Amino acid sequence: MPYRPRISSPNRRTVLKGSLAASAGFAGLPAAPALALSGRPSAGWGVQAGDITASSGLIWVRSDRPARMLVETSATESFRRARSWVGPVVGPGTDFTGTTQLRGLPPGEQIHYRVTLADPDDPRRTGKPVSGTFRTAPASRHRDVRFLWSGDIAGQGWGINPDLGGFRVYDEMRLLNPDFFLSSGDNIYADGVILPSVTLPDGRVWRNVTTEEKSKVAETLAEYRGNFRYNLLDDNVRRFNAQVPSIVQWDDHEVRNNWYPGQILDDARYTEKNIDVLAARSLRAFSEYFPVSTLRPGSREGRVQRVVRHGPLLDVFVLDMRTYRNANSPGRQADDTVGILGAEQLEWLKRELGRSRAVWKVIAADMPLGLVVTDGPTDFEAVAQGDPGAPLGRELQIAELLRFIKHRRITGTLWLTADVHYTAAQHYAPERAAFKDFAPFWEFVSGPLAAGGFPANQLDGTFGPDQVFVHAPARANASPIEAPPNFGEIEIDGGSGELTVRLRAEGGSVLFTKVLKPGLVGQ
Repeated sequence: MPYRPRISSPNRRTVLKGSLAASAGFAGLPAAPALALSGRPSAGWGVQAGDITASSGLIWVRSDRPARMLVETSATESFRRARSWVGPVVGPGTDFTGTTQLRGLPPGEQIHYRVTLADPDDPRRTGKPVSGTFRTAPASRHRDVRFLWSGDIAGQGWGINPDLGGFRVYDEMRLLNPDFFLSSGDNIYADGVILPSVTLPDGRVWRNVTTEEKSKVAETLAEYRGNFRYNLLDDNVRRFNAQVPSIVQWDDHEVRNNWYPGQILDDARYTEKNIDVLAARSLRAFSEYFPVSTLRPGSREGRVQRVVRHGPLLDVFVLDMRTYRNANSPGRQADDTVGILGAEQLEWLKRELGRSRAVWKVIAADMPLGLVVTDGPTDFEAVAQGDPGAPLGRELQIAELLRFIKHRRITGTLWLTADVHYTAAQHYAPERAAFKDFAPFWEFVSGPLAAGGFPANQLDGTFGPDQVFVHAPARANASPIEAPPNFGEIEIDGGSGELTVRLRAEGGSVLFTKVLKPGLVGQ
C-alpha cells in the first residue's frame, strides 16, 4: 500500500457540530437506534445482495431498532406469486444488521426481492418495505456474464463530497447493469480520518460529509461499525447495492495500514496496540455489514476466502492475503511455508482450482503479485520484494501455486486486484522470468474507486511481468477530482467463451481493452 501521511484528528465536537447534521441530511437516513424507538422499524440504510450463485444468495438489511427480517422474492416487480423467507431478529448484537440466506432460486433469472422489518413483539407492526434486484448465475454456458471490480473506498481523507454529488462512480457502474461487483478490498479506511474539508494544491476546497466515527482512527467495535456505515450514507452507494450484488473481500485498511497477525503497534494514535484485537473487532463489523456466505454476522468465526461459482463460464476464487500472512520483512528468506496466504489457504486454493470446471477462473487477490509495495525503509507489504532473481520469501508460495497450475494444465486463470491506487495490465511470461516453471498469465489492476491516486509502483522481474498498460497520476494522493476513479469490467461471451477486459475511468472512458481466448493453458 502506498505511504499515507498521518493526519491529526480534528476536535470531535467541532466535527459533529459542523457536519454530522449535514451527513444525515445528505443521505436522508434515520437517527441512531437509541434516538428513534417510536413508530415502526425502518430500513433506511438500504439493502444488499451478495455471493449470488445459480440457486442461492444472501440478502442484507439494517434496521433502526430490534426487528424481524422478512424477505419476499418474485420473478416480477409486482411480487405476484411471491415466495416468503423468514430471516433473523436483528438487534444490538449485530448492530441491528442481518442477512437471510435464499436457496432453491431459478438459475439465470432476474430476481426481485423486498425486505420488510417487523416488530418482534407485534408482527403486525411493520416498516416500509425496501426493494432490490439481482440476477442469478446462468445454468447454461451460452449466457453472457459481465461483472465489475475495483477497491479502495473513502481513503486518504477523500470522503463523500456533497458538492460533487457524493460517490458518483457508483451510479456510473450501476448503469452498466453488471451481474455483480467484485470489491477487491480496502472497503473502508479504518485508520484514515476524514476532515470536514481539504484544500487542494490549486486552492480549491474539497468538502467531506463527516461522522463521529471518522474523526479518529477506529479501535472499538463501535468505531469499526461506524466506518462501515459511512459509505452507506451515500445515495449512490445505496442505489448501487439495491441493483448490483457483491462479492466482497478485505485487505489492510479494514483494520490498519499494512497490518499482519501478531503485530504490536508503535503508533501514538492507538490506545489498543495489539493488532489481533483490532482485527477481530473489524472482522466482526465486516461480517455485519456485508453479505458474505462464509461469515456469520456478529461473529468472529468463519473465513473471507471462498469460491463463488457463477455458472459454467466463471468461478471466482476470493483470497484472504491478510489473515494468515507472516510478518512484513525484507522478504529474502529461502524457505517460507507461511507466505502471504498461509499453508492451509494455499492447499485450499490448489484443491479448488483443480476441481473447477469453469471456463474462466478469476483469482481475486487483494494485493498484486509483481508490483513492489513497501512497508517502511526495509520491509515489503505484498508478494514482490524488488529482487528480480529466483523466488524468495513470499514469492516461494506464489511460485508453488503457479507451478501447480501449469503442471495440472489448469486453463483460464487470470488475476484481478486493486490496492495500489492506479490501473494497469501486466502480462507474466516464463521467457522473461527468473522462475520459469509456469504458464503465462495476466494480472489486471484497478482502483481507486473513491480514494487518493498514487504513481505507479516498480515491477519485480521474478515472474517476468511486462506492464502492457498503466494509467497513474504523477503525484501521491491526488484527489478524485484530479485523478478520476477507476474500475474494471469483465465480459465473457456465452457463444465463443472469449473474455474481454476493459479498464475504465469515471466519465465513461475505456482506458484499455484486452480479449483472451478460452481453453488455453497460457496466453
